[in-house]
Amino acid sequence: MNDMKAYQTLLYYCYSPIENAEEFAQQHLAFCKSLGLVGRIIVADEGLNGTVSGTPEACKAYMDHIHADERFAKTDFKIDEVDEPSFMKMHCRYKSEIVHSGLRDPQVINPTKKTGVHLAPKEFLEMKDQEDVVILDVRSDYEHNVGHFKNAVRLDIENFREFPEKINELAKYKDKKILTYCTGGIKCEKASALLLHEGFEQVYQLHGGIIKYGKEVGGKDFEGKCYVFDNRVAVDVNKVNPSVISTCRNCGKQTTKMINCANPECNEHFTQCDACGWKLDGCCSEACQAHPRKRPYDGTGYYVKIPQAVNLSKRKHKKFPAKT
Repeated sequence: MNDMKAYQTLLYYCYSPIENAEEFAQQHLAFCKSLGLVGRIIVADEGLNGTVSGTPEACKAYMDHIHADERFAKTDFKIDEVDEPSFMKMHCRYKSEIVHSGLRDPQVINPTKKTGVHLAPKEFLEMKDQEDVVILDVRSDYEHNVGHFKNAVRLDIENFREFPEKINELAKYKDKKILTYCTGGIKCEKASALLLHEGFEQVYQLHGGIIKYGKEVGGKDFEGKCYVFDNRVAVDVNKVNPSVISTCRNCGKQTTKMINCANPECNEHFTQCDACGWKLDGCCSEACQAHPRKRPYDGTGYYVKIPQAVNLSKRKHKKFPAKT
């Protein structure tokens, strides 16, 4: 168990219909601010998806408030003890989905009615190495590159919304047991539902995701760190047989540090060691380092507000999702 620290960070989601969700988002933002919380919450007609951070007292009050609402009574909170708040501000926004997938037809994909079999971390641990099992990482490339389960299969996707269009690449595994996993479980709810819809018959998902797996069974065979969508960027999971698998894009040295390129018109999300970071002023290349709009680099590679010019390029970028 972690030592008690000054703050906590809560990771959670709940698929449960919300009437007047846009109005709910505004009211919920005011409530979070009244508790002194910071974080990011997405509200949609289909439910909630959030990461919030604050004092233990504020976090308890928030969890009690959520659990008191019968719509969210079964919400599973993953709690991390942290030295400082994991965000700078509090955002609560209404969107079409609580995780962007493009799968918005409830007649086809509805996590409240049909998903893969939920596996507790201990059950996942016991099943993952069986011969008839395929472990499927449903996260994005940049998340997978920082850390993943040993022998995990993944699709080459920049964002979860690309998952549906690449699902046919998994057809060769239709006779296998598919064990899906993601950071906290939310993506697996829709990914496993889609797999079932596409004719996969033996579909499972890691309940609570990588974070819960680390807390309950020590994170065995999770290689590297787990990418998280807040200021921490990546966190340790494996206390049994830990390893570092990610390398600096520029020199190849092992590193777990991820940054955004200091050139706002690139803004690529990539791994870079401290030495290369200072050498290149937080840029992915010398070309970006010479860009006239390059942002000042302070060693973190974290930029709270990204100019509107970003996204104008047609090249593939890996944005830092926590800074929206």
